[in-house]
Amino acid sequence: MKYLNYLLRFLFIVLFISVSFMSSSCKKDSKTTVTHPPDVTVDTPKTYKLVWSDEFDSTSISVANWNFETGGNGWGNHEKEYYQKDNASVADGNLIITAKKQTVGSNNYTSARMTTLAKKEFTYGKIEARISIPIGQGLWPAFWLLGANINTVNWPECGETDIMEHINTDSLLYGTMHWNNNGHTSYGNKVPVDSISNFHIYTIEWDAKAIRWLVDGVEYHSADISNGVNNTGAFQKPFFIILNLAVGGDWPGQNVDESKLPASMYVDYVRVYQKL
Repeated sequence: MKYLNYLLRFLFIVLFISVSFMSSSCKKDSKTTVTHPPDVTVDTPKTYKLVWSDEFDSTSISVANWNFETGGNGWGNHEKEYYQKDNASVADGNLIITAKKQTVGSNNYTSARMTTLAKKEFTYGKIEARISIPIGQGLWPAFWLLGANINTVNWPECGETDIMEHINTDSLLYGTMHWNNNGHTSYGNKVPVDSISNFHIYTIEWDAKAIRWLVDGVEYHSADISNGVNNTGAFQKPFFIILNLAVGGDWPGQNVDESKLPASMYVDYVRVYQKL
């Protein structure tokens, strides 16, 4: 009987430990958000090779890589800023795009918008940037792509891929594609990002079959573009890269928190990989 009591106690302890372990494992598996430290790095699979990058390690912005767009015509979204070259600079290994309370013509704010049109254009690949964005009502930082044929077929026929967009003060990050399918069509998703003003890595993985959106290496959205489904043939052609920081506009609204100005978007690097 004494031996039986010891055996029963032993079996009870083993059962208790097993149940506790299973409970702990279930809690880990049910976690719905993934967080990373501000200096997170993401490994690139060996199936990709780096084909172009700008690390912003020089003393000036490379004119071989970037164009500076200029003007304050609302940019199709009733934005309130005037884009000019003076609002972009490099320091400490970062591109810095700064929005300011500054009057140019009829515009009460200034900022910068840079593109690689006709300089660096790509069809397919892993396209990513490590960026720290400003937070404030009326601020609209973006890292995105436009079809390189925009000057001949116009928008949205050229296609647009928004890799990273953020508006105002919440923690939501947006990834979206725009194209023409019997009129303007868009397909996107949003994801909450912890400490969104910290540096994060914003990525798309794009091939002939799909576009996938990732933050810090974690996929949160994908789109089927295989065989031009839903008239997505625009996404089988070259695109160029855009970095900008808008102030106001139809999406964030026209109320601007001027106490947050000047506000800066920091870009550690932009990199493009393509499959081997």
